[in-house]
Amino acid sequence: MVMIPILQPNMPLPPANRALLSPNGLVAAGGDLSPSRLIEAYRHGIFPWFGADDPILWWSPDPRMVLFPSEIHLSTSFRKTLKKKHYEVRTDSAFKQVMQACAAPRKGQEGTWITTIMIEAYCELHRRGLAHSVEVWSSQGELIGGLYGVAIGKIFFGESMFSRQADGSKIAFAHLAKQLERWNFGLIDCQMHTTHLASLGAREIPRATFLTYLNDLIDCEPISNFEFDGDLFE
Repeated sequence: MVMIPILQPNMPLPPANRALLSPNGLVAAGGDLSPSRLIEAYRHGIFPWFGADDPILWWSPDPRMVLFPSEIHLSTSFRKTLKKKHYEVRTDSAFKQVMQACAAPRKGQEGTWITTIMIEAYCELHRRGLAHSVEVWSSQGELIGGLYGVAIGKIFFGESMFSRQADGSKIAFAHLAKQLERWNFGLIDCQMHTTHLASLGAREIPRATFLTYLNDLIDCEPISNFEFDGDLFE
């Protein structure tokens, strides 16, 4: 039986390539969600994911779902939606609200992995300028969709997205990819496969390949102002 490390204070995470095959990508358990621990994890291709009744679990699945920003796929009909401008895209104006919306119950899903301690941890990363939200607001001033994630170097680690109206999260993701392409980001880490992400151009690559990209991008000069251009889809 293969065992995973139980993290103690100041104990480093094991390398991502030591993750279990089953469950796919499990690296370690325990530890904390301090900023230093989270930054260490992302810099090594590892992320936290666990339920409310579970210990903190750390993952690096193989293969890894990613999107190269230039490869985003937008249908003709959706491009028309993007040009209608019946919405406003903002960044970092409602980070905690976005996380809370992502944590809300979804059809066919019991519970959430975005627990109170996760929200507190990522809000601290947000205060430090590393975690960001992309928000879609209706013309009536309602938050109708969005996403959040972590930006280090020239890689964006996507965490979760939500929609309260049709295409809410899709609009946020499209603007994110387009802006990251302008900023010369090399990769959006989508973590694990979903049909929705695949439909937008994300694809799976071997974890070893992902780690190579990570090593090339993680120490690039970061973005100092996470504010989007206003002409992304004109």
